[in-house]
Amino acid sequence: MTAIKIYNTLAREKQTFIPMQSGKVRMYVCGMTVYDYCHLGHARVMVVFDMVQRWLRASGLDVDYVRNITDIDDKIIKRAVENGESISQLTQRFIDAMDQDAAALGVQKPDHEPRATQYVPQMLGLIEKLERNGLAYKALDGDVNYSVRDFAQYGKLSGKSLDDLRAGERVELNTGKRDPLDFVLWKASKESEPDEVKWDSPWGKGRPGWHIECSAMSCELLGEQFDIHGGGEDLQFPHHENEIAQSEGAHQHTFVNYWMHNGFIRVDNEKMSKSLGNFFTIRDVLKKYDPEIVRFFILRAHYRSPLNYSDAHLDDAKHALTRLYTALKVLFDLANEVNKTKSPVLARQLTQLAGVIALLQRVPQEFLQAGPASTEQGGYTEAMITAQINARTAAKKAKNFAEADSIRTELLNNGIVLEDKPGGITEWRRA
Repeated sequence: MTAIKIYNTLAREKQTFIPMQSGKVRMYVCGMTVYDYCHLGHARVMVVFDMVQRWLRASGLDVDYVRNITDIDDKIIKRAVENGESISQLTQRFIDAMDQDAAALGVQKPDHEPRATQYVPQMLGLIEKLERNGLAYKALDGDVNYSVRDFAQYGKLSGKSLDDLRAGERVELNTGKRDPLDFVLWKASKESEPDEVKWDSPWGKGRPGWHIECSAMSCELLGEQFDIHGGGEDLQFPHHENEIAQSEGAHQHTFVNYWMHNGFIRVDNEKMSKSLGNFFTIRDVLKKYDPEIVRFFILRAHYRSPLNYSDAHLDDAKHALTRLYTALKVLFDLANEVNKTKSPVLARQLTQLAGVIALLQRVPQEFLQAGPASTEQGGYTEAMITAQINARTAAKKAKNFAEADSIRTELLNNGIVLEDKPGGITEWRRA
């Protein structure tokens, strides 16, 4: 097997990947918080790490891939209360939507997809360990917090120094904390919160903090130490930094060997996010663009680089993918020629290589004739195009070439390209 190299955020360099167990890889990726539809930034996380797990498997490795679902947090509670529905109703609706979006983009389901609410006992056990190790304490307000300054290696992933961190940039000042840099492990219940988000604990009724979720779920499913942990660049600090503090503080040994982070998707040089209000949902983008175009748009850029979103960039991805499918069509067509060439072999090699990352797997004609999900491009359905082609063929037979040219021009102006083939056959594709 060819050596695989991974840029390890923790080491700040590209390193040869050596699994802890020969031939096997354990990988955890931080998934979605399900209170709304996924946007294109979420799509990048799903597609990038889908590509990673596909490549690892194609390299002959046995992969155990976990991508979690956060189905309890402040935003979820707020949205459910606003909607007048239960937490479980809200989260299940958006989990279903996420699954639909992911499937459209060719993202394979992970081997495990744990939900935070299913692992509260494991979170409580982890917090108890931290308390015994002198790294967790109950504050006067009832919350249980992590004592950041008591974990000597805090900041090793992000490179941030405790002395350089200002409380105002990290957290709201909370008089219940010993230090403003401390973060919550267990949140004490509020009277106003629904009963379904109140769990019993040694510290009273409450619910888990966000960071403890991933530490508990990854440990339960992959062990106290595993190979790869991934997620978006925005999670490097504080979320992943806090995961390290929790997991290594509890178990007293290394948590993860290789950390991978994908870059942001940007709009007008700002990170795409719901908080900034500059996001485009996956399903809205798929109303205009074929899902494979969106996947290609994401994968053609290096996963750690920023990716600028615009219709122009997606159009460019569409044209590039169209050229690949057109070349593939030509290669397959050449297989029927009398002369013996290597074209069929090249076609198979191209589809096999692209198949590793789930591209170029459709019949070329299917892709070239596919329209957006919401409406056919230019308002032309396949039946309408076929009727126009037949009318053009009839016009040519009647030697009414002006009419034939007019039909071709009309179709072209509406994004339909006609290609005349030997034997009087006319094929079409969308521009």
